[in-house]
Amino acid sequence: MTTVRIAVAGAGLIGQRHIEEIHASSVAQLAAVVDPGPAAPEVAEKFGAPLHRSLAELFAKDRPDGVILATPNQLHVDGGLECVAAGVPVLVEKPIGDTVEGATRLVEGAEAAGVPLLTGHHRNYSPIMARAREIVASGVLGPIVAVVGTALFHKPDDYFDVGDGWRRRPGGGPILLNLIHEVNALQALVGDIVRVQATTSGATRGFPVEDTAAMVLTFANGALGTFLLSDTAASPRSWEQTSRENTAYASYPDEDCYHLAGTSGSLSVPTMRLRVFPGARSWWEPFETSTVDLERSDPLANQIEHFAAVIRGEAAPVCSGRDGLQSLRVVDAVVTSARTGQLVDVAH
Repeated sequence: MTTVRIAVAGAGLIGQRHIEEIHASSVAQLAAVVDPGPAAPEVAEKFGAPLHRSLAELFAKDRPDGVILATPNQLHVDGGLECVAAGVPVLVEKPIGDTVEGATRLVEGAEAAGVPLLTGHHRNYSPIMARAREIVASGVLGPIVAVVGTALFHKPDDYFDVGDGWRRRPGGGPILLNLIHEVNALQALVGDIVRVQATTSGATRGFPVEDTAAMVLTFANGALGTFLLSDTAASPRSWEQTSRENTAYASYPDEDCYHLAGTSGSLSVPTMRLRVFPGARSWWEPFETSTVDLERSDPLANQIEHFAAVIRGEAAPVCSGRDGLQSLRVVDAVVTSARTGQLVDVAH
């Protein structure tokens, strides 16, 4: 199997996670680190990789097989377009852009150029999510009618001190940084979200950006869902703290963050508690309860393997740029609904 050379643009928190996974991978090697910041030289030296201050400098001196773009949100579109112009496959961290218009330009540009464009929604490579999708698709739950989701966690104060403090400003809050993962996951499980109603608050932290949001979601198949999001809540009901996929987080394996209810049964994720009616469907009748077995693995490592396969031409993107764009459209509708107080249809 050919080893591919992948450069990582952005040496921050998520960029370093990608660098670590590439370094540990048997199918990829770190081609370069791209970051003009003061912390970048230490990161590049630690992993023995060349350092470039910009993508333009990288492409002038080298042509990696692929690039992972882990820069701040507002740089995703321009950076992605630079990779497309260079003809280099690129995996853009979520969100694929900070505006729907910019993300559309990137997606259409990549499609026109025939350059692979992936969105870094790494839960697509989670064995938990893969098993949950299989269960929903099997029909054992019946048609999905209701979805309950939560992403409740508490970010430490120093989380907001990175860079120039962009996480304190509009576009740097949990809707764009965190909710977009949830939207992508729920759409993978239930189908397209077509309508949203949302309200937000920034009262706890007092930043110009939201810290808490509540939403009602309508899916294309008629299912309804609710979702509660907060980055200032003393609660473990988030994917990171329940899935046990990233050991850096405290773990609460008895908690769930998604509950999918169909006409014949329900599934709680990620505990994978499955309850189905064995016979007559009635609230008077007991459920048959079980826990679905699965093998765990690191989604970020799996994503690197998949990106390498896409680069080699052996696979199509699991989460394409267009998939990332659709998740961004839902989040944009959430922002619009929260601002206007209106029910908002999601563009497709």
